[in-house]
Amino acid sequence: MRNDNRNKDQLRTVRITNQYLMSPQGSVLIEMGNTKVICTASVEETTARHLKGTGQGWVTAEYGMLPGSTGTRKRRDVLKTDGRTVEIQRLIGRALRSVVDLSLLGERTIWIDCDVIQADGGTRTASITGAYVALVDALKWMKNQGMIREWPLKSAVSAISVGIVEGEARLDLAYEEDFAATVDMNLVMTDRGEFVEIQGTGEEATFTAAQLQELLALGEKGCRELFRKQKEATMTKIVAASQNKHKIKEIEAITSQFGMFILPRDEAGVPDIDIEEDQDTFEGNSYKKAYEIMKQCGEITIADDSGLEVDFLDGAPGVFSARFAGDACDDEANNRKLLDMLKEVPAEKRTGRFVSVITMVFPDGRTLSARGEVEGHIAFEKRGENGFGYDPLFIPLGHDRTFGEFPQEEKNTISHRANALIRLRELLCQENEQWISSF
Repeated sequence: MRNDNRNKDQLRTVRITNQYLMSPQGSVLIEMGNTKVICTASVEETTARHLKGTGQGWVTAEYGMLPGSTGTRKRRDVLKTDGRTVEIQRLIGRALRSVVDLSLLGERTIWIDCDVIQADGGTRTASITGAYVALVDALKWMKNQGMIREWPLKSAVSAISVGIVEGEARLDLAYEEDFAATVDMNLVMTDRGEFVEIQGTGEEATFTAAQLQELLALGEKGCRELFRKQKEATMTKIVAASQNKHKIKEIEAITSQFGMFILPRDEAGVPDIDIEEDQDTFEGNSYKKAYEIMKQCGEITIADDSGLEVDFLDGAPGVFSARFAGDACDDEANNRKLLDMLKEVPAEKRTGRFVSVITMVFPDGRTLSARGEVEGHIAFEKRGENGFGYDPLFIPLGHDRTFGEFPQEEKNTISHRANALIRLRELLCQENEQWISSF
């Protein structure tokens, strides 16, 4: 147990406060334990000198520690910026530029300013994590002003420190641990699992490949938790009625592009209740699930009801897709039954479609419902290990692979669920323009 009673893989308490200041287009106070940093994003109508005339924008950063942020007064950088400050502000700029399509900004500069008001270790990593949130708010402002047409963020970025202290790999080092660490490392990652930068040093010590892998795994865990905090700060929270982890993951991958943060219902404090899917349409089941969970949590709730319709079987399995082979069946049993029923059916008669109906229920009683479909046909055997349900049997129109053979990102561009969510976004924008700033 550490001095602050954390486990070795535990972050300090993280708080992110948006719109912290009045004037900047984006401003955030990020607190990681006792470390506190004010991060602002300001939009300037000119690009960097080397980009003038290219139509491309720029994101750059400045970093500083206020005199009272440390145990002994730190002198201000009045005449010359010290080397550490230069290194950190370049790191912040590189980290943010790695996730921005600069060509979509126009000839503008977004200035990121990170001012440490209290330092207790991890100031550079906290700055990157908080600066990303400030950047998102500034980009929303630009979109609302008509300054940008397309959303320029390619992914999220966060950063965390790890190190070896007293022979133990630890996550998110406070100052005392950072000072005592024999190995000190900072990781910058995107939410796609890609590294932007790794800064690792042995402090009069060496470390093994196995220790490096342990540190990287700890850092990745910490960054994943920080991405969740960033989403909570920048996106609209939506509770998912489904308990199907595959569905939630797929919905989250798509809705994150729309400014929605999907929270599984157990994390929203909803008790474990069974909702009988006894309606005879996808629309009916989808609404029932969303409404019942919304009553439990009092939050905007989203529910999906989806399934496979096979023309030769007069639309079966339809709303019974998940329990086609019986109430306690699994995907394997469902797929096996479908193949058995189509055993002698030729290719031209194996047509069908995946259907998804997404319903969103608001606490004030409003309801939005969107239907998405993708046409295709049923394969003669299972192919592919990706996806879930009937994915290894369904070949979408115009393709020669099953959904089980599609990478998830590619499937999410054409799937029935993606089509339903895109339609839901259109309905949301028609319903209330405040949603547009998130898209």
